[in-house]
Amino acid sequence: MEARQDGGAPPHVVVVGGGFAGLYAARGLARAPVRVTLVDRRNHHLFQPLLYQVATAALNPADIAEPIRHVLSRQRNARVLLSEAVAVDVDARRLRLGDGLALDYDYLVLAAGATHSYFGHDEWSRFAPGLKTLEDAEEIRRRVLTAFERAEADPDRQRREALLTFVVVGGGPTGVELAGALAEIARFTIPRDFRTVSTERARVILVEGADRVLQALPPALSAAAQRDLERLGVHVWTGKRVTGVDPRGVQIGEERVAARTVLWAAGVAGAPLARTLGVPLDGAGRVVVNADLTVPGHEEIYVVGDLAAARKKDGAPIPGVAPAAIQQGRHAARNLVATLRGRPRTPFVYFDKGVMATVGRGRAVAGFWRIRMSGVLAWAAWLFIHIWFLVDFRNRAAVMFQWLWHYLTFRRGTRLILKTPVEERFLAAVGQAPPDLDGWPPNESDPERTVA
Repeated sequence: MEARQDGGAPPHVVVVGGGFAGLYAARGLARAPVRVTLVDRRNHHLFQPLLYQVATAALNPADIAEPIRHVLSRQRNARVLLSEAVAVDVDARRLRLGDGLALDYDYLVLAAGATHSYFGHDEWSRFAPGLKTLEDAEEIRRRVLTAFERAEADPDRQRREALLTFVVVGGGPTGVELAGALAEIARFTIPRDFRTVSTERARVILVEGADRVLQALPPALSAAAQRDLERLGVHVWTGKRVTGVDPRGVQIGEERVAARTVLWAAGVAGAPLARTLGVPLDGAGRVVVNADLTVPGHEEIYVVGDLAAARKKDGAPIPGVAPAAIQQGRHAARNLVATLRGRPRTPFVYFDKGVMATVGRGRAVAGFWRIRMSGVLAWAAWLFIHIWFLVDFRNRAAVMFQWLWHYLTFRRGTRLILKTPVEERFLAAVGQAPPDLDGWPPNESDPERTVA
């Protein structure tokens, strides 16, 4: 296909999304004779695998994020636009933006990522936040830390138990890491900070619908991860499904669990932008792509990262992990350059670098190639690999220092409670306390609800 060009200018490549896939696609075009425009509704590239560390007060947001403009500042053929892509007009080759503007493109790389999936129950999202953005992480941190604060002040035993019950839905890497970190906070980080409540008695429940956690790992490693979680005091419930979430708790099958903090790590769905393409999507709303990562019927459009329903040679789906997104972004750039040079595109071949998950301080599981590890060795490998993938050297140094400090002292240095936009929107919508504040503040006229 011959690229459309305006006034003899180099072909215009628009990249949507500044995550791993989009950023590496843009970088892969640094020496290509094209103009690159990267569009993202946020101004920063985010290292999502470490979001749970922000959510559990181990790291600051700036430790795992870097301005996209800074990352691409030395790439002369690239520019960055802060805007939200809302629709693709495939016939006109035009990307429509949320501010009413539009971008004409010769080639389009969609790396808009994924959002939370509540399996048809979007009303649960108010009560069970997921973890995809820095705003999500700060909201989870606020809810977790506020629950301990309210438990310290509330004299009612049942309300106190509900405040000290944390339910994590989903036994993938994010859910396992969140549950392990919550147990560590309650048992090792904050017990000496409170006088009335025993935070060690906090109940952390990890719920997984399948028969084991970490389905992407071999059964032996899944079992090792579950044992480590249980040693930390996490209650691991497998083979159970959540059937309801509300301000007072969660329904798990036939069992009701009173909990003021429910966290969602169970499912993902492709970004809504995919629906505007008018092409086949899979059950999770991701684009079913060709072997070369192009969209069927539109070889000028590439879809990469979490938005792409791509498959391995054996037909198994490619997991939505950072290494896969990086490889797809690079491959899309190489195929695009090949097209410009009149060469054929090549199919994408995924190099599986394995799956890793940390279960707590000095505990992790890892499976890559034929290597299987657990315990301290796996944790050290997890630590090195995650720091290596951070974009900026300053971030790597900061994260390494924070982790060493946390490992030696059990302290988490970012235990700040901030009112987030999520809470403000909820307050404005319902005119009352957000769902995790149910029953607060106590009624001073009621002696049984008066703070001691």
